[in-house]
Amino acid sequence: MFNAMNAISDEASLLQMPPYKNKWLIVAIIFSVTLHCVILYIPFFNNIFGIMPLDAKEWGLVIIFSAPVVLLDEVIKLYARLTWPKRRKVKSE
Repeated sequence: MFNAMNAISDEASLLQMPPYKNKWLIVAIIFSVTLHCVILYIPFFNNIFGIMPLDAKEWGLVIIFSAPVVLLDEVIKLYARLTWPKRRKVKSE
């Protein structure tokens, strides 16, 4: 879901193009998280998918390992913004 938010723009930061500007993206994220929670916390689905519910510590690990994708993509976007004008000048000359 963090990566979905990063995909709003190839170059603009999440601070410039916040996710709430795309209401359908927010709806999709809420739907996806809800579906994950249904599968995780309803015993019938636990048996079908062969999984166990996550506790708070495990959710913390999920966030710790998935959130850095936002920072990494922000660094890549910053690099693109800083070097893109230079690339255009080189091509046009």
